[in-house]
This record gives sequence, structure tokens and C-alpha cells, in this order.
Amino acid sequence: MKKLIALFAASTVASTGAIAGVALSGSASVSYDDNGSSAATTSYDADLTIVGTAGSSTLTASYDMEGDSLATTAVDLATTIGPVTIAADMHQTNESNLDDGDGDYKADQDDTGVSVTLDAPIGDATIGLDDDGDVTLSGTWSGVTITHTMGDTDKTTGSASIAGMDVSLTNDDGSSTWSLGTTVQGVALTLDSENDVTAVFGLAGNTMTVSHIGERALTAATTGATGKYSKDSAAAYTTVAISRSLTSGATLAATYKSSDESLTLKASVAF
Repeated sequence: MKKLIALFAASTVASTGAIAGVALSGSASVSYDDNGSSAATTSYDADLTIVGTAGSSTLTASYDMEGDSLATTAVDLATTIGPVTIAADMHQTNESNLDDGDGDYKADQDDTGVSVTLDAPIGDATIGLDDDGDVTLSGTWSGVTITHTMGDTDKTTGSASIAGMDVSLTNDDGSSTWSLGTTVQGVALTLDSENDVTAVFGLAGNTMTVSHIGERALTAATTGATGKYSKDSAAAYTTVAISRSLTSGATLAATYKSSDESLTLKASVAF
């Protein structure tokens, strides 16, 4: 009997150790959209994320739980060996390749890959190298964070907080975008280079978000291995969303969209 108890105790410890290295999280929601003058629709969404950790290695896997099966949406493995960090994207996404005005890729893209990051001894900078041969240099100096990637195309991003304002700049192969964010009397405001404006503030125990999405011009199709179909132009529109967190752990939200005069009601929960 003592041997049996000891064996059970050892098995329990081993099982607990294995479970302790696994974390589960997820979310679920149901939405009702009256779609303005069109027929109303009801949609569902449920997702699950599993994170397994062993020492300095982490496996993160995400799944979509709608439909008849558990569909994989992401699998990422990362490990650290001394000053070197190795990350692998192990999931091939089967994205849409339709010429429907959304700017989809013309052919499936290979999303898998491996990146290697080396903490180089050059002050606060970090040097990274991926399997495409792109080299990334990033670091923070005097409160300004800068990342520069050198490869087939050059991309530079910079961000900083200056006098209570968050500033972000991106130059992607000669095309520049920017965004500004600040808080004025409890209202969080953001503005970007596409004329999008968002204001978030509290309202009688609720959170109200007002967003204006600027007009979008037609984007021409591109060529090459990563070529995309054209993206349709779109008129400017405004959304107003009011959400409230309940003591049950759920969140209720109502969103009005001016472009089609639709109202969407959504109940969601995250764990």
C-alpha cells in the first residue's frame, strides 16, 4: 500500500509539473447586425490559445473553434540560446486570393519562416537576421525607439512620447505614414496620416468610442511574387461604439456605422 501511495504521489507531481507549463486563454462572442436596409445577420466567433513553456522555450498555438472542426490559425515556437533568440512561424495560412476589391494577394504566400535575433554588444541596440536575409537593427535612445530593416525593401519605424503625446512614424520603401495619440481631459485621441480620427472616453460607466475613417483612394494592383489585386476606393464614414463590462465577466457593445446606417449588437467574453 505504501508503494502504491508513493507511486500515485510521484505521478501526481509529474502531472502537475506538466500542466503548470501550459496556459490556456480564449474568447467568444455573438453579434447581431441589422445591416441597415439589408437583411439582418447573426455571427459567432470563438478562439482558443494554448501556450506551453519549458525553460526558455515557448510554443504558442491558436485555434478557431467555429464550424465543424478546430482550425489552426497560428503556431509559433521561440527559444533562447545564450544571446541568440530563435523564432519559428510554423503555420502556413491559406489566405484569400480573390480579385474582389480587397487587395488580396494574387497567389498564396509562404507565411512560415525562421528568424534569428542576436543581442549585439553595441549599446542598447539589437541586431536581427531572418531566413530571407533581412537584417533588422532596433533600439531605444533618449526615449526614442527606432527599428530599421534592410533587405529587398527598406523599412524604418520610429516612436516616442513627447510632452504627453505618442508619436509614431513609418517609412516603408519610400512610403511614409504617421500617427499621433494623446489624452485631453480624460479623452484619448488618435490621428493618423490617412485622416482617421478616434476618440475614446468614459460615459456614465460605459466606454464610448467615436471613430472617423477617412476616404480611401483606389489602390492599383501590383506585380511580382507578392503581387496583390487592386483595392477598391471607399468613402469616408463614422462609427460610434458604446461598450460596458458586466460583473458576470462579459462585455456588451453596440456599434453604429454611418456608411450603411447599420447597428451591431455584440456580447463577448474573454478568459
